[in-house]
Amino acid sequence: MMIDPSKKYRPFPPVALADRTWPGATITKAPIWCAVDLRDGNQALVEPMGADRKVRMFQLLCELGYKEIEVGFPSASQTDFDFLRQLIERDMIPADVTIQVLTQAREDLISRTFLALEGASSAIVHLYNSTSTLQRRVVFALDRAGITDLAVRGAEMVREGAAKASASTKLRFQYSPESFTGTELDYAVEICEAVMGVFEPTAEAPLILNLPSTVEMATPNVYADQIEWFCRTLPHRERVLISLHPHNDRGTAVAAAELALMAGADRIEGTLFGNGERTGNVDLVTLGMNMFTQGVDPGIDFSNIDHIREIAEECNRLPVHPRHPYAGDLVFTAFSGSHQDAINKGLHAMEKTNQDVWEVPYLPIDPKDIGRSYEAVIRVNSQSGKGGVAHILERDYGIRMPRGLQVEFSKVVQAITDTTGEEITSRGLWKTFEETYLGAGSPYSFLEHHTRPDPTSKDQRILTATVKAGGKVRDIDGRGTGPIEALVDALRKDSGLAITIEDYEEHTLRPGSDAQAVAFIKASLPDGRAHYGVGIDANFVVASLKAVLCAANHLSDK
Repeated sequence: MMIDPSKKYRPFPPVALADRTWPGATITKAPIWCAVDLRDGNQALVEPMGADRKVRMFQLLCELGYKEIEVGFPSASQTDFDFLRQLIERDMIPADVTIQVLTQAREDLISRTFLALEGASSAIVHLYNSTSTLQRRVVFALDRAGITDLAVRGAEMVREGAAKASASTKLRFQYSPESFTGTELDYAVEICEAVMGVFEPTAEAPLILNLPSTVEMATPNVYADQIEWFCRTLPHRERVLISLHPHNDRGTAVAAAELALMAGADRIEGTLFGNGERTGNVDLVTLGMNMFTQGVDPGIDFSNIDHIREIAEECNRLPVHPRHPYAGDLVFTAFSGSHQDAINKGLHAMEKTNQDVWEVPYLPIDPKDIGRSYEAVIRVNSQSGKGGVAHILERDYGIRMPRGLQVEFSKVVQAITDTTGEEITSRGLWKTFEETYLGAGSPYSFLEHHTRPDPTSKDQRILTATVKAGGKVRDIDGRGTGPIEALVDALRKDSGLAITIEDYEEHTLRPGSDAQAVAFIKASLPDGRAHYGVGIDANFVVASLKAVLCAANHLSDK
């Protein structure tokens, strides 16, 4: 008999907190950040970092503005020990940066930790032991009292080591009841209070209590409830900094961290782009940028996101996903026609109003704020529409197409992308536009023109256009109140093509004395068929005449 696999799992019990306050809270300032890429992130890599990659990552974190950086587990790893000594002995740690080191509650490890820290100007000693019901039972085979005794003895050894350390090293302490989310809340408070009794923190010199979601076990609101309950219940809350260390097993680490901040936490540990064990640590880039989008300064410099990603990928030897929030190659890219149209209109509206507040549909932030250009925002494939095509031609080539021409030309592009199944590049788009509207065409190819007054009518002028038709150069003549009307008359006389001009627009392609003009003509035939023509020339009149012939050629071909 087959057993339903879902019966193997049990729902996580909710926290009894009927008067919770975090749902109505707002994040108004950045937390204290601690980057743990060099320890928690590094231990999860397929190829852990060597010294060169560690230095590069450390330097990047310092450049970005992280003031607390966990650099390793020096008592358990010779590589980490040597790296820490390199940072200290070569004076590579900025004066405003505090390094953090991890240790378990064992005398030999704690002793070696302080040996590794010798000569550091500022450091956090991070002590941890697991407290969850599951680990107490299956890993340590200890009850609450036994686990508390481990934590207290570890804290005492850390204090003893600190007492022997050089007075030139400013030491701070951190304690983590690992697997906090799987620990009974009353016991989490109990063991943390016992550790506080050893470290004797004050409001001026607080102890960091790091409450890890070592394995994400429940929805983010439960973590927030746990943090709020803990903050309310812990005696002498003012003497501690509550730190978060969320993992991403359920894919909701960012949400859990944000809600837990609302619930009263002061500090967050995480990694760039969420690297870490299993599904990763909470992503510091997403967290920081989320705050940025809400008008909160994260205190971290994300102004060159591509550089950050490049170094992180190099050090971790792991790619950042193309759809990663903010940093992925495609996160500011729209292929959908309706999205492209809205973005194009939004960017134009921003240009016209010159407003300070960013408001563009489908773009939660201005790509330029993180060092991205607008070039990759709109790209064209078979899912795209007229808005995307229009945006690229205007952005890259200065062509502001009338709406009717956008519709007409987008069908040409759609036919190409439907056939190839591939994206069409900006260069490919321009080539298609040239071939469709700016090529010599047939039957008429414009060469030159001149006009003179019509002796029979003072309001009319006679136009002679020199064209190439059927492989031969010849002149065609027509009359009209202006050059466009006269050329239309000349075409009717020469070939019987009775076109009517329905719309005309023009603009310069770029400012300056050498600017070229572009003209757009919509022409129609008596049977209702219509087509646009486009002309480009240094002279507006010539551009408009080329546009008339372009439209006439398309209508002659149909």
